[in-house]
Amino acid sequence: MMTQMAREIAEQPEAVARTLDQLRPLRPELARLAHGTRHVLFVARGSSDNACVYGRYLLETHAHRMAALAAPSVATHYRAAVDLSDTLVICVSQSGETREIVETLEWATAQGARTVAVTNDGTSSLARAADLTLVTHAGRELAVPATKTYTTQLAAMAILATSVAPDPHALDADLARVPAEMAQLIERRDGVDEAVEALAATTETLVTGRGLLLGTSLEIALKLEETCLRPVRGLSYADLRHGPIAVVDADMAAVVVAPQDGPVLGGLTEVAVSLRERGTRTIGIGGDDAFARACAVRMPGPNLPEPVAPLAAVVPGQLMVEALARRLGLNPDSPRGLSKVTQTDG
Repeated sequence: MMTQMAREIAEQPEAVARTLDQLRPLRPELARLAHGTRHVLFVARGSSDNACVYGRYLLETHAHRMAALAAPSVATHYRAAVDLSDTLVICVSQSGETREIVETLEWATAQGARTVAVTNDGTSSLARAADLTLVTHAGRELAVPATKTYTTQLAAMAILATSVAPDPHALDADLARVPAEMAQLIERRDGVDEAVEALAATTETLVTGRGLLLGTSLEIALKLEETCLRPVRGLSYADLRHGPIAVVDADMAAVVVAPQDGPVLGGLTEVAVSLRERGTRTIGIGGDDAFARACAVRMPGPNLPEPVAPLAAVVPGQLMVEALARRLGLNPDSPRGLSKVTQTDG
């Protein structure tokens, strides 16, 4: 019997296509709202935070706008008085009802910021409080682990970043190919069963990536933790090399997420080689032929250039997590102790 999580993974190509179509016309309005600002701050938690990691990298590498991830507690607990009059604040929440995120947007407004909400509910508290709302068109998501709400947030990040880029349409042809690439990955499921067996053989897991796909790595690590109930470390490979690699051994599985091109691919291939030399069960997602040879198991990624690859590169990881949960006798639709809307405090 197909799980709800599997159904919602399968709905992603259409959901992402809808979201791109609905949000593309908002580019001029986003550009007007951002005009005159010098800084961009993202506010989110959980999977939404991982989507913001992609948004930050895309803004900086493609739109040449510096961005950062804000700490909501600066607003909700410390109530710091800071000048945000030259700042665009992007608050992201799939439900739009996480009180911490709503309060942070309200605080940012009081500090002079211009605000954008990214949410799957255009009538939510977050949407009502923002200057402009990007509504993701995922449809209702019933499984607790975010899948289609996450990838539609990535679509919103792509629209946001391109709206303030020198050429807003430069990535449009590649974005148009994303839904078909997602559908192909879902249909083929290449390497998923082998990856599940490698992960099931150990309780110690590391997930690593870098650059535009770092958010994808962190999202896969989060999904493994919340859905399969396993402690998982998600790290940039740069951070991995600065100490944590010392604990990697043959008792561990490592998932390495790589683009098919771009400046970080060579380093990720070297990391995959190093991990395998330590006896680690190395599972690769994406990459090129050299990367595939460096991994014990490889799940192909999308045939997309690095700037838009994150919209589809998470799909093999989602398939792997859903199948691993079933392999372990767990219900991926309703992980222990979690609910669809999470409140940070009490």
